[in-house]
Amino acid sequence: MKKLLASTCMMFGLLGGASYASAAECGSVTIASMNWQSAEVLSNLDKIILNEGYGCSAEITVGDTVPTITSMAEKGQPDIAPEAWIDLLPDVVKKGTEEGRIVQVGSPLPDGGVQGWWIPKYIADAHPDIKTIPDMLKHPELFPDPEDAKKGAIFNGPQGWGGTVVTSQLYKAFGAQKAGFTLVDTGSAAGLDGSIAKAYERKEGWVGYYWAPTALLGKYAMVKLDAGVPADAAEWKRCNTVADCPDPKPNAWPTDHVVTLVAKSFSEKAGPDVMDYLKKRSWSNDTVNKLMAWMTDNQASGEDGAKQFLKENKDVWTKWVSPEAAKKVEAAL
Repeated sequence: MKKLLASTCMMFGLLGGASYASAAECGSVTIASMNWQSAEVLSNLDKIILNEGYGCSAEITVGDTVPTITSMAEKGQPDIAPEAWIDLLPDVVKKGTEEGRIVQVGSPLPDGGVQGWWIPKYIADAHPDIKTIPDMLKHPELFPDPEDAKKGAIFNGPQGWGGTVVTSQLYKAFGAQKAGFTLVDTGSAAGLDGSIAKAYERKEGWVGYYWAPTALLGKYAMVKLDAGVPADAAEWKRCNTVADCPDPKPNAWPTDHVVTLVAKSFSEKAGPDVMDYLKKRSWSNDTVNKLMAWMTDNQASGEDGAKQFLKENKDVWTKWVSPEAAKKVEAAL
């Protein structure tokens, strides 16, 4: 009996040791949560799966595109940027990759990210001649500045977003100021969303920066303006994405490559199971739009949205993880 107890204790000790080793291997993890909805829910999803499924000790750190990717490329921190729109900072990502501080691991949004300047569908329907940015700039009266109705307004995102940098550069490139438009700093993601909602409620004109996938574009029908010029990748890289470039040229906004960035130091210690999860973890824009619509309707946090996704989409996420991890995550819900 003593031998049986000893062997049993040894067996549990070995299993416990294996579990501890797995947790120790993954260790502490910092996950960047950008301040937009799809990135917020994805960072929380990663936190739950890594902690519950793989024994990590993951915590979320709040950040935006430019400072987060720059910090990863220069310092290797944070450990994971789940939804990195890398075309906004091509040189920074290239340098960080070449110098061995970051690696690109799969794509959370294989459909790609769509950014640009949008107008409400009711404006597009009423003015079918407005199809491009130059077309729009001919009509400042249709997109009045809240502070000065004699001028038009182009609404920009908050500081720290890569899209805010590009919009500022395109504002200069297309001669929007000369055309009678001001560039409005909305101050925050909520401020940008609120400006669209307010325009819709009043059926007023609105033009500005936004992106897909988002719940808001599912709620409010918007039309993306064509740039009216061909895409020039070299010019985009040279100047359109560089805040202090003095001579930006008109350019077309490309469909963005969205990847998961991982610090090289973390990729080397995380273990193959964790890295395999990060490589496989991806969802369609349609899936994300529906989830974000639910979050918006229910005033849900990123953590709430992640749990809702895990409960309602077992057929999707269980393909990303090992069977053992799937059982642990399910048990934790």
